[in-house]
Amino acid sequence: MTSNSKIDSAAYDLFAQYRASQLFTALPGPWGIDTITDAYDVQREYLKLLEGVQGDLVGYKLAYTTALMQQQAGWNEPCSGGLMATTVHHSPCTLKGSEYRRLGFECEIAVRLGSDLPATGAPYDRETVSAAVESVMTAFEVIDMRLPEGVHGLVRTLTSVATNISNAGAILGPPVTNWQDLDLTAAKGVATVNGEEVGSGSGSDVMGHPFEPLAWLANKLAGEGDGLPAGAIVITGSIVPPRFLAPGDKAVVSVEGLGDATLVVE
Repeated sequence: MTSNSKIDSAAYDLFAQYRASQLFTALPGPWGIDTITDAYDVQREYLKLLEGVQGDLVGYKLAYTTALMQQQAGWNEPCSGGLMATTVHHSPCTLKGSEYRRLGFECEIAVRLGSDLPATGAPYDRETVSAAVESVMTAFEVIDMRLPEGVHGLVRTLTSVATNISNAGAILGPPVTNWQDLDLTAAKGVATVNGEEVGSGSGSDVMGHPFEPLAWLANKLAGEGDGLPAGAIVITGSIVPPRFLAPGDKAVVSVEGLGDATLVVE
Protein backbone atom coordinates (compact mmCIF):
# COMPACT_ATOMS: atom_id res chain seq x y z
CA MET A 1 0.00 0.00 0.00
CA THR A 2 1.50 3.35 -1.03
CA SER A 3 1.66 6.26 1.40
CA ASN A 4 -1.15 8.18 -0.31
CA SER A 5 -3.40 5.14 -0.59
CA LYS A 6 -2.94 4.21 3.07
CA ILE A 7 -3.74 7.79 4.12
CA ASP A 8 -6.84 7.92 1.93
CA SER A 9 -7.98 4.45 3.01
CA ALA A 10 -7.57 5.26 6.71
CA ALA A 11 -9.47 8.54 6.35
CA TYR A 12 -12.30 6.90 4.40
CA ASP A 13 -12.64 3.97 6.81
CA LEU A 14 -12.51 6.15 9.93
CA PHE A 15 -15.07 8.53 8.45
CA ALA A 16 -17.34 5.56 7.69
CA GLN A 17 -17.02 4.53 11.35
CA TYR A 18 -17.93 8.08 12.38
CA ARG A 19 -21.01 8.07 10.14
CA ALA A 20 -22.08 4.71 11.58
CA SER A 21 -21.60 6.01 15.16
CA GLN A 22 -19.04 3.29 15.83
CA LEU A 23 -15.92 3.35 17.95
CA PHE A 24 -12.83 4.19 15.92
CA THR A 25 -10.24 1.56 15.10
CA ALA A 26 -7.10 2.33 17.07
CA LEU A 27 -4.05 3.26 15.03
CA PRO A 28 -1.75 2.08 13.55
CA GLY A 29 -4.65 -0.18 12.53
CA PRO A 30 -4.67 -2.08 9.25
CA TRP A 31 -3.33 1.02 7.47
CA GLY A 32 -0.01 1.25 9.33
CA ILE A 33 -0.50 4.85 10.48
CA ASP A 34 2.29 4.99 13.06
CA THR A 35 3.61 8.58 13.05
CA ILE A 36 2.11 11.93 13.99
CA THR A 37 2.88 13.20 10.50
CA ASP A 38 0.80 10.41 8.97
CA ALA A 39 -1.96 10.98 11.55
CA TYR A 40 -2.20 14.64 10.52
CA ASP A 41 -2.28 13.59 6.86
CA VAL A 42 -5.22 11.31 7.68
CA GLN A 43 -6.89 14.16 9.58
CA ARG A 44 -6.55 16.44 6.57
CA GLU A 45 -8.41 13.95 4.37
CA TYR A 46 -10.88 13.12 7.15
CA LEU A 47 -11.80 16.81 7.47
CA LYS A 48 -12.44 17.01 3.73
CA LEU A 49 -14.97 14.21 4.14
CA LEU A 50 -16.42 15.85 7.26
CA GLU A 51 -17.01 19.08 5.30
CA GLY A 52 -19.65 17.20 3.32
CA VAL A 53 -21.81 16.81 6.44
CA GLN A 54 -20.66 19.63 8.75
CA GLY A 55 -19.81 22.49 6.38
CA ASP A 56 -16.59 24.37 5.79
CA LEU A 57 -13.58 24.55 8.07
CA VAL A 58 -14.03 27.78 10.06
CA GLY A 59 -11.38 27.46 12.75
CA TYR A 60 -9.30 25.17 14.90
CA LYS A 61 -9.22 23.43 18.25
CA LEU A 62 -6.12 22.86 20.30
CA ALA A 63 -5.44 19.92 22.60
CA TYR A 64 -2.66 18.68 24.86
CA THR A 65 -1.80 22.23 25.89
CA THR A 66 -0.72 21.23 29.41
CA ALA A 67 2.36 19.28 30.50
CA LEU A 68 0.16 16.68 32.22
CA MET A 69 -1.92 16.06 29.09
CA GLN A 70 1.22 15.74 26.96
CA GLN A 71 2.69 13.27 29.42
CA GLN A 72 -0.46 11.17 29.33
CA ALA A 73 -0.54 11.40 25.54
CA GLY A 74 3.05 10.26 25.09
CA TRP A 75 3.72 13.40 23.08
CA ASN A 76 5.70 16.59 23.68
CA GLU A 77 3.68 19.41 22.13
CA PRO A 78 0.09 20.48 21.52
CA CYS A 79 -2.07 18.96 18.78
CA SER A 80 -4.67 20.63 16.59
CA GLY A 81 -7.92 19.77 14.86
CA GLY A 82 -10.59 21.56 12.85
CA LEU A 83 -13.82 23.37 13.71
CA MET A 84 -16.57 22.92 11.14
CA ALA A 85 -19.19 25.55 10.30
CA THR A 86 -22.38 23.81 11.39
CA THR A 87 -20.90 22.70 14.72
CA VAL A 88 -20.09 26.20 16.00
CA HIS A 89 -22.95 27.59 18.12
CA HIS A 90 -23.62 30.57 20.35
CA SER A 91 -24.69 30.39 23.97
CA PRO A 92 -27.20 29.48 25.24
CA CYS A 93 -27.33 26.27 23.23
CA THR A 94 -29.36 23.06 23.37
CA LEU A 95 -27.95 19.83 21.92
CA LYS A 96 -29.62 16.44 21.46
CA GLY A 97 -27.74 13.78 23.37
CA SER A 98 -29.00 11.12 20.97
CA GLU A 99 -26.90 12.67 18.16
CA TYR A 100 -23.62 11.82 19.93
CA ARG A 101 -22.04 8.56 20.96
CA ARG A 102 -20.71 9.99 24.25
CA LEU A 103 -21.31 13.71 24.64
CA GLY A 104 -18.94 15.74 26.76
CA PHE A 105 -17.43 19.17 27.11
CA GLU A 106 -14.35 21.11 28.11
CA CYS A 107 -14.10 24.70 29.40
CA GLU A 108 -11.94 26.82 27.10
CA ILE A 109 -10.98 30.35 26.12
CA ALA A 110 -11.76 31.07 22.46
CA VAL A 111 -10.50 33.80 20.17
CA ARG A 112 -11.80 35.21 16.92
CA LEU A 113 -9.26 36.77 14.57
CA GLY A 114 -9.86 40.23 13.15
CA SER A 115 -6.95 40.06 10.69
CA ASP A 116 -4.93 37.40 8.93
CA LEU A 117 -1.95 35.56 10.38
CA PRO A 118 -0.29 34.61 7.07
CA ALA A 119 2.41 31.99 6.67
CA THR A 120 4.80 34.75 5.61
CA GLY A 121 4.54 36.36 9.06
CA ALA A 122 6.05 33.40 10.91
CA PRO A 123 7.59 32.83 13.33
CA TYR A 124 4.86 34.12 15.62
CA ASP A 125 4.85 34.61 19.38
CA ARG A 126 2.25 35.63 21.94
CA GLU A 127 2.69 39.33 21.23
CA THR A 128 2.52 39.12 17.44
CA VAL A 129 -0.60 36.94 17.37
CA SER A 130 -2.34 39.18 19.90
CA ALA A 131 -2.38 41.99 17.33
CA ALA A 132 -4.70 39.86 15.16
CA VAL A 133 -7.18 38.96 17.93
CA GLU A 134 -10.52 40.75 17.52
CA SER A 135 -12.38 39.22 20.46
CA VAL A 136 -12.02 36.67 23.23
CA MET A 137 -14.81 34.45 24.56
CA THR A 138 -15.66 31.86 27.16
CA ALA A 139 -16.35 28.65 25.25
CA PHE A 140 -17.34 25.03 25.48
CA GLU A 141 -15.53 22.57 23.36
CA VAL A 142 -18.14 19.96 22.53
CA ILE A 143 -16.60 16.50 22.39
CA ASP A 144 -17.97 13.19 21.17
CA MET A 145 -15.83 10.39 22.59
CA ARG A 146 -15.43 7.52 20.12
CA LEU A 147 -11.97 6.25 21.06
CA PRO A 148 -11.84 2.58 22.03
CA GLU A 149 -11.38 1.65 25.67
CA GLY A 150 -7.93 0.79 26.92
CA VAL A 151 -6.05 2.90 24.38
CA HIS A 152 -3.32 5.02 25.96
CA GLY A 153 -0.18 7.00 25.22
CA LEU A 154 0.99 7.54 21.65
CA VAL A 155 -1.53 5.06 20.19
CA ARG A 156 -4.33 7.13 21.69
CA THR A 157 -2.75 10.33 20.37
CA LEU A 158 -2.36 8.97 16.84
CA THR A 159 -5.97 7.78 16.79
CA SER A 160 -7.21 11.04 18.28
CA VAL A 161 -5.30 13.29 15.86
CA ALA A 162 -6.44 11.31 12.82
CA THR A 163 -10.10 11.62 13.87
CA ASN A 164 -10.06 15.33 14.78
CA ILE A 165 -9.35 14.85 18.50
CA SER A 166 -12.95 13.99 19.44
CA ASN A 167 -14.13 17.46 18.44
CA ALA A 168 -17.86 17.88 17.86
CA GLY A 169 -17.91 21.67 17.80
CA ALA A 170 -17.84 24.69 20.06
CA ILE A 171 -20.34 26.87 21.91
CA LEU A 172 -19.23 30.48 22.19
CA GLY A 173 -20.10 32.96 24.91
CA PRO A 174 -20.46 36.70 24.26
CA PRO A 175 -17.46 38.26 22.50
CA VAL A 176 -15.28 40.57 24.58
CA THR A 177 -13.44 43.09 22.43
CA ASN A 178 -11.70 44.99 25.23
CA TRP A 179 -9.79 41.86 26.28
CA GLN A 180 -6.60 43.95 26.49
CA ASP A 181 -7.91 45.18 29.86
CA LEU A 182 -8.03 41.62 31.24
CA ASP A 183 -5.34 39.45 32.78
CA LEU A 184 -6.00 36.29 30.76
CA THR A 185 -3.20 34.47 32.54
CA ALA A 186 -4.86 34.82 35.95
CA ALA A 187 -8.48 34.59 34.72
CA LYS A 188 -10.21 31.74 36.55
CA GLY A 189 -12.46 29.35 34.68
CA VAL A 190 -15.18 27.29 36.37
CA ALA A 191 -17.45 24.55 35.03
CA THR A 192 -20.70 23.45 36.65
CA VAL A 193 -23.16 20.67 35.82
CA ASN A 194 -26.66 20.99 37.24
CA GLY A 195 -25.46 23.72 39.57
CA GLU A 196 -22.54 21.78 41.04
CA GLU A 197 -18.94 22.75 40.34
CA VAL A 198 -17.12 19.98 38.46
CA GLY A 199 -13.80 21.68 37.77
CA SER A 200 -11.83 24.89 37.65
CA GLY A 201 -8.58 26.25 36.26
CA SER A 202 -7.03 29.42 34.91
CA GLY A 203 -5.74 30.86 31.67
CA SER A 204 -2.19 30.06 32.72
CA ASP A 205 -3.02 26.34 32.50
CA VAL A 206 -2.78 26.47 28.70
CA MET A 207 0.94 26.90 28.08
CA GLY A 208 1.10 29.89 30.45
CA HIS A 209 -1.33 32.08 28.48
CA PRO A 210 -4.16 31.33 25.99
CA PHE A 211 -2.31 33.12 23.18
CA GLU A 212 0.67 30.76 23.43
CA PRO A 213 -1.30 27.87 21.85
CA LEU A 214 -2.55 30.33 19.21
CA ALA A 215 1.05 31.22 18.33
CA TRP A 216 1.95 27.53 18.22
CA LEU A 217 -0.93 26.88 15.80
CA ALA A 218 0.01 29.82 13.55
CA ASN A 219 3.58 28.54 13.36
CA LYS A 220 2.48 24.95 12.69
CA LEU A 221 0.23 26.06 9.84
CA ALA A 222 2.95 28.35 8.47
CA GLY A 223 5.29 25.36 8.33
CA GLU A 224 2.71 23.70 6.06
CA GLY A 225 2.39 26.81 3.89
CA ASP A 226 -0.95 27.84 5.38
CA GLY A 227 -2.14 30.78 7.42
CA LEU A 228 -4.95 31.66 9.78
CA PRO A 229 -7.52 33.92 8.08
CA ALA A 230 -9.44 36.81 9.57
CA GLY A 231 -12.68 35.51 11.08
CA ALA A 232 -11.19 32.18 12.14
CA ILE A 233 -12.22 30.88 15.56
CA VAL A 234 -9.65 29.10 17.71
CA ILE A 235 -10.41 27.36 20.98
CA THR A 236 -7.13 27.34 22.84
CA GLY A 237 -7.21 24.26 25.07
CA SER A 238 -9.06 23.03 28.12
CA ILE A 239 -8.65 24.66 31.50
CA VAL A 240 -11.00 22.06 33.06
CA PRO A 241 -10.71 18.29 32.44
CA PRO A 242 -13.41 16.85 30.15
CA ARG A 243 -16.80 16.03 31.63
CA PHE A 244 -19.55 13.91 30.14
CA LEU A 245 -23.26 14.73 30.01
CA ALA A 246 -26.60 12.96 29.90
CA PRO A 247 -30.00 14.12 28.65
CA GLY A 248 -31.47 16.60 31.13
CA ASP A 249 -28.10 18.00 32.17
CA LYS A 250 -27.34 21.71 32.16
CA ALA A 251 -23.70 22.77 32.01
CA VAL A 252 -22.31 26.27 32.50
CA VAL A 253 -18.74 27.40 31.92
CA SER A 254 -17.50 30.81 33.03
CA VAL A 255 -14.20 32.63 32.76
CA GLU A 256 -13.42 35.66 34.86
CA GLY A 257 -13.89 38.80 32.78
CA LEU A 258 -15.37 36.92 29.83
CA GLY A 259 -18.77 35.84 31.18
CA ASP A 260 -20.66 32.57 30.84
CA ALA A 261 -21.74 30.05 28.26
CA THR A 262 -24.59 27.58 28.76
CA LEU A 263 -25.32 24.14 27.30
CA VAL A 264 -28.49 22.12 27.88
CA VAL A 265 -28.73 18.49 26.76
CA GLU A 266 -32.09 17.11 25.72
